Amino acid sequence: MFKHPLYNRPLVQVTLLGFVCLCCPGMFNALLGLGAGGSMSSNVALTDAANAALYGCFAIVGFFAGSVTNTIGVKITLTRIDVLNEIGSIGYAVYASAFWVYDRMQVAGFVIAAGAILGCCAGIFWSAQGAIMMAYPEEHNKGKYVAIFWALFNLGGIIGSVIALALNIENQAGGGVSTGTYTAFVIIMLIGVVLSLALLPPSHVVRNDGSPVAMAHSPCWTTELKGVVMIWREWRIIALAPAFIASNWFYAYQFRVNAIYFNPSTRALNDTMYWAQQVVGALLIGLLLDYQGMSRRGRGLLGLVIIFILLMAVWAGGFVFQLTFDNKYADPIHWTSPRFGGPFVLYMMYGFADSLYQTYMYWLMGAMSNDPALLARYAGVYKAMQSAGAAISFGIDAVDVPLHWECLICWLLVLVSFPPLYLVANSVTESNIKQDITYQDNKSRTTVETVEERVSSKGDI
Repeated sequence: MFKHPLYNRPLVQVTLLGFVCLCCPGMFNALLGLGAGGSMSSNVALTDAANAALYGCFAIVGFFAGSVTNTIGVKITLTRIDVLNEIGSIGYAVYASAFWVYDRMQVAGFVIAAGAILGCCAGIFWSAQGAIMMAYPEEHNKGKYVAIFWALFNLGGIIGSVIALALNIENQAGGGVSTGTYTAFVIIMLIGVVLSLALLPPSHVVRNDGSPVAMAHSPCWTTELKGVVMIWREWRIIALAPAFIASNWFYAYQFRVNAIYFNPSTRALNDTMYWAQQVVGALLIGLLLDYQGMSRRGRGLLGLVIIFILLMAVWAGGFVFQLTFDNKYADPIHWTSPRFGGPFVLYMMYGFADSLYQTYMYWLMGAMSNDPALLARYAGVYKAMQSAGAAISFGIDAVDVPLHWECLICWLLVLVSFPPLYLVANSVTESNIKQDITYQDNKSRTTVETVEERVSSKGDI
C-alpha cells in the first residue's frame, strides 16, 4: 500500500475510484452502448433479457446495499467500503466474458445468468461508490468531485468504444463486433478489479483541512435495516423517486436505436461520442453547481432550469426523428451516408443530457447530508429504483413495443420528474453540518442503548 501523505486525500481516492469505474462499469457502458451487447441486431431480445435480469437483481440488492455497506463494512477493519468495491467489480468481468462465450459457442443461458450475477454485484458496488463520492468531499467541493468521478467513469465508455471502433472499422455489414472486442473488454475489466485493491478504507482518509471522514458505526443488522425503512419517511427521497426511475429508463431505447439504425463501425463511433459528451456534460454542470458566487440553493435551481430546457429540447428532437423509422428498419447506415449527420448529433446530445441529469441528482443527494451511512442508504435506494426502471424498460424493449411509444414513454418520465426535483432543490440549505451533528448524536445514543441492552441481556443469562 502506498504511504505517500497525499494518497489518503479524498480527491486521490475519488480519482482512483473513478479509474476503477473506468475499467469496470465504464467498459460495461461501452458494451451496452453498442446495442445488443455488440452482437448482431437480431440478438436484441437476448441482450434485453440479460439486462432485465441484471437490473431486476440490481433493484432488489440495491434496496439493501446501503445496509450491507454500513454493517459489513464496519466489521471488516472499520468501514472497508473498498472491499465491497472489489467484490462488486468482479461481476462486470463475468458479464463481458458471457458475451465472449456466446460469440464463440452461442450459450444464451450464460448471458442471462451473467446478467443476474452482475446485478447482485453492482448493487453492492454502486452503494459503496455513492457513499465514497458523496461523503468524502467538503460541502463546497461536492459538485467538483462528482464531475471528476463522472468524467473518469465515462472515459471508460470512450476508451471501450474506441477499441470497438478500431477493431471493427472495416466491418460495414449488419453483424456484430469481432471476438477480439470482447477479449479486450474482459482484460480491462480485470485490470479494474486489481485497481480496486488500492482503495483505502474510509478510516484512513483525511481531508485537506485535517478532518477525518465521518465513520458509519452500525451496531447490528436490525438497527441498519430500521435505517433503510426510515429512508422512506424522508419526503425528499419520495420526491426524487420519479427522477430515480427515469434516470436509466431511456438506455434500452437509445441503445436499441443505435443497434438497428447504424452498422457496427458506426455504432462504435456513436458510442464513443455518446460517452465523450457524458464527460463534457458532467464537468460543465459540476463547475456550475460548485460556483461560489451564488448560494447553494440558487446554484441548484439554476442548474435545474438549464437541465429542464435542454432535456425537453433533446427529447422533442428525438421523437421527431423516431417518427421517420420503426422496429422493422433493416437498412443500417454508415457514417458516409448523407442521412448520418442529424441522428449522429442527436445521439451525442442524448449522452450530454444524461450526464447533466445524473450528475445533478448525485449533487442533490450530496447536498441533503454529509453522513456516510445516510448517503450509502441514499445511493442504494437511488440505484435500486434506477435499476427497477431499467429492468422494466429492457423488458418493454424485449417484447418489441413500437419504438415511437418507447421514445414517448422516456420523454414523459423525464418530464414528470422535474416538479418534484424542484421541490427538493428549493429545500437545499447552505450547509448540513449542524443537521449532521444532530443526526450523529441521535445515532450515538441509539448505539449506546443497543450496547447497554446487549450487556443487560448477557447479565440476565
